Parts: sequence; C-alpha cells; structure tokens
Amino acid sequence: MLELTDVTVAFDGAVAVDGVDLAVADGDVLAVLGPSGCGKSTLLRAVAGLEPAVGTIAWDGVDLAGTPTHRRGFALMFQDGQLFDHLTVARNVGYALRLRGADRRTVRREVDDLLELVGLGGYAERLPRTLSGGERQRVALARSLAARPRLLLLDEPLSALDASLRVRLAADLRRILTEAGTTALFVTHDQSEAFAVADRIAVMRGGRVVQEGPAAELWRAPVDAPAARSLGYSVVLDGDAATLVARAASVPLEPGGQLAVRSSGIRALPADGADGGGAANGAGGVVGVGGGSLPGTVRSVRLGPDGLRLDVDVDGAGRLAALADAATEPAPGDRVRLHVDAGACAALPPRGAGRWT
Repeated sequence: MLELTDVTVAFDGAVAVDGVDLAVADGDVLAVLGPSGCGKSTLLRAVAGLEPAVGTIAWDGVDLAGTPTHRRGFALMFQDGQLFDHLTVARNVGYALRLRGADRRTVRREVDDLLELVGLGGYAERLPRTLSGGERQRVALARSLAARPRLLLLDEPLSALDASLRVRLAADLRRILTEAGTTALFVTHDQSEAFAVADRIAVMRGGRVVQEGPAAELWRAPVDAPAARSLGYSVVLDGDAATLVARAASVPLEPGGQLAVRSSGIRALPADGADGGGAANGAGGVVGVGGGSLPGTVRSVRLGPDGLRLDVDVDGAGRLAALADAATEPAPGDRVRLHVDAGACAALPPRGAGRWT
C-alpha cells in the first residue's frame, strides 16, 4: 500500500502541494483529478522521488524519505510515452527485462505476453515512428509493466490523443491494469478518464485534496460546486432555479442547497401536455419530492454532437440549457416543457457549507 501523510511540496516559498493525505491499496487504481496547475503532477513526481517533499510518503509502512527514485520500485509513464525511437517495439518493451539480466528466451516470452495484453500482438518488430499515437502509448504502458513495478505512476498518459481515441484507450487501460493486478496512481484533468480507469478518485484543487472516495460515491455526492464541475457536472444551480429543477426531478434539496446537473440531464419536449406540477416542500424542510416538468420559452437553438442544444427561459427559474431531438424542430419563441433526469443531478449543500473538511 502507498500512504501519503501531510505531504507538502513548495517551490521558492510557493506551495504547490498542500498537506495531502492519500492511500492506494494493493491492486487498486487511484485517479487524482483536477485542472491544470492544481498540483496533481507535482504530487505524482514527489511520490516518484523526483521532487523534494515534506511529510511522509510510505510503501507498506516504510518511509521512503531518502530512497532515490531508481530504488523505489515504481514506474512512471509520461504523456508522450518517451519511447526509444531507434529500437523496435520488442526492444522498447524488453528494456527493463534486459537490465535485470533476463535471458533472451525469457525476454521474448514476456515481451510477447505483454504485447498481447496491450492489444499489440504482432507489432514486435515495428519501429515507434510507424505507430499511431495510441499504439505508442500502448507500447509505453507495456514497457512500464515489464519493469514489474510495485506502483505504476501515470501522468496524463492519454492527454495527447484525440477525444475518441482517449475514450477507447481509457477502457483498455482499465482492463490492462486489472488483468495485470497493477497498483496505480493516475493523474488526469479529464473526468471521463478518471471514471473509466479508477477504483477511487481524489479531487484536487489549489494544491489540496478536497474530496476522495469511490468513484460512484463522489458522483452521487460532490462536496461543493467546483468539485461537481471537476466531476463532469455542467451547471450548478442555486436559489429558485435549484429549488424548481430539484422539485421537477424529485431530488431532495436542503433549504438553501445547490443542485448540480449534467449537460444531458435536462431534455426539452413540445409544450403540449406539460404537467408543470410539483410539491412545494417536503417533510422536515427538504425541498423537492413532487416531480413534474418545467415550462419555458426557447431563446436560441444550435446543433451539438448529442442533438439540439437549447437555451430556455424557464418560468420562475431563469435561463437553463437543455437538449432536444432534431425531429421536434424547436425554434426561438416556442413554448417547451423540460424534463429533468434525477440520475443526472446531485444535491449540494448551501454555498460555503461543503461536506469535506
């Protein structure tokens, strides 16, 4: 197990990582999720021994202070893979095995097994320059696994790839790490990658970990509005808008609470037959147990990859974004009713009253 206790990293008096406590259990994958500049890559480098840190970085209870990078038994995979372009795929993957003095037959057998694991069987004699970006990253992953690391550190390994390839490779990365039984610390700014790859997620902001736990738990209950946005919620509502949308979705909301909503969580239908109802208050002062739809007027329409995207002026709630099917042909000025998916919403505490301390 990797254990971080009050880990802090500062550069010329500027704190980049501030008192981080984290643990990664054997065989688990922990994703550290946050925007650029939040300190996540610095934290990863500190774990690798590449940045000086105060606090405790321990493996299986043994403090690694003073242990140089090459003796920690960790492997670090970067954004660009950093392959040896003059060596074949097989020689890239087998590099660590040869350093350990493995015989030629053993190296070839393990290289072949690893290439099959990452989906590159038959690529052994190719040169890196003949590969696509995704293939190069698979080779880099196989090379990292060949070192049989106690811990694999991945620094934004998919960020240089195009969006569709990132989605496919993230799913493959999860499978590969699971099949290999590898313990990993995975740094990313992309919430979809974090959910696709990791068992647990730590949300980092301003050098601090503001929330950590199983991926599903964080999705259901973000600690605050910035954490919700980091986790993929597109909008955070408060005031009357939060109350009305929560009621329409039958999502309990404490008085003064905020509501985070995914971009796909609100859909617009023609106004005919809108029910518009909903209870005003639930028992115990909790708002939002009635359900219903929200009437509104379309202000703008544009085409998006997931359908038509509408800007709707909702009665009593202000402007909200919604999706609509092209077949409904909404136009500015049309009346619509908005249906809200409870599974795409998360109730948040009132502003400034986050759950995490």
